[in-house]
Amino acid sequence: MTSGFPGPSNPSARIDTSVAHPARRYNYWLGGKDNFQADRDSGDAWAAQFPTIRVSARENRRFLRRAVTHLARDAGIRQFLDIGTGIPTADNTHQVAQSIAPEARVVYVDNDPIVLAHARALLTSSPEGATAYLDADLRDPQRILDHPDLRRTLDLTRPVGLMLVAILHFVPDDDDPYGVVARLLDALPAGSHLVVSHATGDHLPVPLPPRPAGKSHDGDPNGLVVLRSRDEFTRFFTGLELVAPGVRSVAQWRAEQEPQPRPTAAEVSMYAAVGRKV
Repeated sequence: MTSGFPGPSNPSARIDTSVAHPARRYNYWLGGKDNFQADRDSGDAWAAQFPTIRVSARENRRFLRRAVTHLARDAGIRQFLDIGTGIPTADNTHQVAQSIAPEARVVYVDNDPIVLAHARALLTSSPEGATAYLDADLRDPQRILDHPDLRRTLDLTRPVGLMLVAILHFVPDDDDPYGVVARLLDALPAGSHLVVSHATGDHLPVPLPPRPAGKSHDGDPNGLVVLRSRDEFTRFFTGLELVAPGVRSVAQWRAEQEPQPRPTAAEVSMYAAVGRKV
């Protein structure tokens, strides 16, 4: 089952190629082709300050695959809410989940028009399962939770895997990221899981200043990339039961089967963890 394709019919009309966007910059770091010169210039500027940024991006994507595999295979999760989806690439959440449980159902959420323009690639569900895409902002959790396409796709009386992978560092403290996560979790039943990866400056020899995240399609600032500490990261899991091995570098969380040696914590500078609502 696949939900109807979301509007507008021409999302490219909202795309401003003259300013960098986080999703397109991430696509560039992953070696994708869905980016523009502004994104490449911005990505290169980041790499000048943090030369292993591409390693970090790849490891973050591998963490997503491992986390979804754990939820689908070991925790029995059959529903996923993936917010901050990004441009489709290999091993999207529904592909990983449905390779294990074909009946898995996934709702993707992003507010970048170029992700919307590529959303058809996220709506290629298995016949037994379902996918949907919402053009919405993490900072408006109630709109996400009340969206009719979410309600048609997910049963919020049953456990959900809430995926917030490499998105919360774009939400400054003024936008109450902890409150946003709490409101999303409050709407989900016991047995649901929270998956988070987040940039940190804890392992850097010289702290980086907050970097502009680019501009949204309407020209408004997207905020700053906030490099939160381990304690600040762990706070997102308040009231949850951390899944072993707890808070780790994104390259180290359940990565025993990944190619060795693993990148160091300093090379990726991202925390990762999974928590279970009890």
